Order: sequence, then C-alpha cells, then structure tokens
Amino acid sequence: MGSILLISQTALELGFQYALVAMALFLSYRILDIADLTTDGSFVLGAAVSVTVTAAGHPVLAIPAAMLAGVCAGFVTAFLQTRMGVPSILAGIITNTGLYTVNLMAMGWKSSASLMKKETVFTLAKGLFPGVPFWGQWYELILSAAITLLAGALLYLFLGTRLGLSIRATGDNRDMVRASSVNPTFTITVGLCLANALTALSGGVVGQYQRTVDMGSGTGIVVIGLACLIIGETVVGRRGMGRGVIAVVVGSIIYRFIYAIVFYTKVVPVDCLKLLTAAVVALAIAAPTIKAGAGLQKRKLAAGRKGGR
Repeated sequence: MGSILLISQTALELGFQYALVAMALFLSYRILDIADLTTDGSFVLGAAVSVTVTAAGHPVLAIPAAMLAGVCAGFVTAFLQTRMGVPSILAGIITNTGLYTVNLMAMGWKSSASLMKKETVFTLAKGLFPGVPFWGQWYELILSAAITLLAGALLYLFLGTRLGLSIRATGDNRDMVRASSVNPTFTITVGLCLANALTALSGGVVGQYQRTVDMGSGTGIVVIGLACLIIGETVVGRRGMGRGVIAVVVGSIIYRFIYAIVFYTKVVPVDCLKLLTAAVVALAIAAPTIKAGAGLQKRKLAAGRKGGR
C-alpha cells in the first residue's frame, strides 16, 4: 500500500511539472498554429540553467533565469521564421540543433550536472512550515501544483488581454490580423517566447526536483507534451481558453498515472512506452482524417447498395 501511495504521489508531482510543457504546446500548436520543435532543446536549456544557477547557491533565482533562457530560445525561433523566411518546422529544428551546444555550455561543457547536497526550491519549501503535520510529506506536490496552477492562471488572464487576443487572432487568420493594423511578426514572437519560457520553466522545476540534468533528458518531450494535450482535450474538451488550460493539466496528470501503472504492473515494457505514446499521438492527430475517410467509404457502400437495387 505504501509503494502505491508513493507512486501515485510521484505521478501527481511529475504530472504538474510536465503540464507546463503541454501548456506551452497549447499556446504554440493550438493557438498560434505553429509546430514549434524547439521544445526538446528549451526543456534541457531550462533544466541546465536552473541546475547551474542552483549549484551556485541561488535556487530561487534559478527559476526566472531558466524562463529567461527559454524566452531567448523562442526569440531565435521566431526571428528565423518571421524575419529570415525559414519555415516554422525548420526554424525549430535549427534552433534545437544550436541549443545542443548552448546546453553543453550551460552545464560547464559536461553532458550532465547534479545538485548533490545543494539547496533547491523544494528543500527550501520543506522548511517553511515545519509544524504542519502533512507538509513534510506533501511539500513537493504542493509546490509543483502551485507553480503550474499559477502559470496556468496567468496564461489564461494574458490570453484575455488585448495582446493575448491578437495572438489568438494571429493563429486563426494572419491576413485578417495584418489588415487590422496588428503586426503578426510581433504577436508570433511574443507567443513563441512565452511558449518556450513555459517549457524552460518545466525543465527548471524538473531539474531541481530530480537534482540532475543530462543532455538526453529532453528527448521526446514534444511528443509527450502533445500526448498530454490530446488526452486532456479528449477528457475536458477544447472549447474556451479556460477549458484548454485545465485540459493540459488534467492530460498531463492522466499521462503520468498511465506511465506509473505501466511501470508498476509491467503490462507494457517501460522501454516501449515512448513508442506507444508516439502511436497514440499520431492516431489522435490523424483521427479527423480517419473519421472522414471512414464516412466516405460508408457513403460509397450505401450508394453501391442503392445502385444494386
């Protein structure tokens, strides 16, 4: 029973932490309609900056530093796309490739870095309420949930502002936005910078939570984030910005519980989970096309039967 509770608690903690990546993809993929492949590199960048600054003795400062690094990565991707005429997918790939060297530099030209015997935001939070009975066991979950829920609330409020509405309109129809005297270059840049800041925030929190970071920690993050986004939208729905923000959190928690169940029961080998995740994402994205094709075949069969009669 104790192991099940520990696995559930860890799944909740990681669910809240990785929900920030799904939130970033909700902004870039759903709202801006841009496939931003900078996500993998931005996640490692945020973790690398967070771990390095924390190792220097500034765990709280490490969080905004990681977000600032993510903003810079998003700006480079937006610059390549809007100013240099590079297609969005290629712009993300180019930035992601360059971030490999930047991430190595951030970790002192090492492939990994750790925080053994160093203070983190989680160890600092543990000492805030020593007299509260449940705090010593649940402080990591409470802090992870607080960071994610605060980021989600701020994103929801931002999307309701004039600039946020302009970003939403840019994803719907850039020509209409341009005709309304709004510069789509600016809105795309702001949107991608904000999305990569959320991704880097996730990396920064996960880096301090796990007390380590390595160059391979961001592999497949964009697929996992899309899986969380699609699962959440299937459960909660897609109508409305508030529902979209809630969906990414719910989807991330569900995905982490699925991961925990697979890990605990060994129904599917853990090494095959990312392959399964990729297949689920591919099927979910292709679902409208599959549904339309099935409907067309059904109509053809119905027309054939009528012709035979």
